[in-house]
Amino acid sequence: MSITSTGHDEVTRAQLQTAIEEIVDAGFLGVVLRVRDEHGQWVGSAGSSRLGEPGEPPVDGHFRIGSNTKTFTAALVLLLVAEGRIELDAPVAAYLPEYALDERITVRMLLQHTSGVFNFTGEFFPDGTYQPGIAAPGTPLGDAWVDDRFRTYRPQELAELALSKPVRFEPGTGWSYSNTNYVLARLVIEKVTGRTLPEEMQRLITGPLGLVGTVLPEASPEIPEPHAHAYYRHEGPDGTHVVDVAHHNPSWVSTGGDMISTTADLATFISALLDGRLLPAPLLAEMCRPHPTGIPGMDYGLGVFVEKVGSGGTVITHNGGLAGYAALMYSTPDGSKTMTASLTCVDDSKLTIAPVFVDARQRLVELVFGSGQAQPAG
Repeated sequence: MSITSTGHDEVTRAQLQTAIEEIVDAGFLGVVLRVRDEHGQWVGSAGSSRLGEPGEPPVDGHFRIGSNTKTFTAALVLLLVAEGRIELDAPVAAYLPEYALDERITVRMLLQHTSGVFNFTGEFFPDGTYQPGIAAPGTPLGDAWVDDRFRTYRPQELAELALSKPVRFEPGTGWSYSNTNYVLARLVIEKVTGRTLPEEMQRLITGPLGLVGTVLPEASPEIPEPHAHAYYRHEGPDGTHVVDVAHHNPSWVSTGGDMISTTADLATFISALLDGRLLPAPLLAEMCRPHPTGIPGMDYGLGVFVEKVGSGGTVITHNGGLAGYAALMYSTPDGSKTMTASLTCVDDSKLTIAPVFVDARQRLVELVFGSGQAQPAG
């Protein structure tokens, strides 16, 4: 058990530590949880850093943050809107005329997941059918991804593949989570600035906020030390194997889920985003304006979920999952209380860990933000 605290009463600390230990008992390999509020900061660790070996996950460890990357990308687009380089309601085709894009799709629709474009990591439909895209973990093609996990994909390649597929719905008429939206946002960013996405992320977000533990790895398989390890249960021709996939080429999920960070950096980022240090107030309001998703209690803004918790409270959040890593990032709407977490597991193509993840997320949110602790929607 590893605990660091600069605030919070003994009962709360004990509850948080017990919660993450029980999440490990339920099936996760390791958990690091960080909570910041008016009382200070608490960070705890439980479980193992490596499968079958002693040693807890480091509280300052790096991990793959999955779709929390989308919040960084959306914030970057909005900062470029503030600079006058991008118009939120302009057609994406105006920036990317070389792609066969529906003229009705706007930049806002990309960030909001209302464009209807095919998800290049594959589409799951309500009737249980699956239309494949590229080989990706957590899909029926997960075993193929393990075999090919060091392959490099170009963002343009992912966009072209997705745009060659049938759309899910007409632009603006529905909501469907699609990684393609964010790789298109990346292409817009690079087109209007003439610089790479990592350069712009450093210029406008990670540099100004001092996020020294946050990396946009592009096609590099490396993950900085220290880090906990993540695993994938792989069904091969000679049986079942558990493979360490901490190192892999994340270009398969470019801009939608490829970033690396720490729980401390995620807390700093989401707090700065929501307390007004990063975005002008009108653009922050646009980001957090809820749009219906069809998911009970959970709407979507621009790169963030707007979730109802407790008794009428609201939190701003995004979570991520990526090949044995999972990330939680939550905040009250004013950025004054944050909860960030890194979870590691043995993942597989059937997502057998998913129910445990849902239960863990709900328990931690209730413990930190529930019972009236979350802020009313403003």
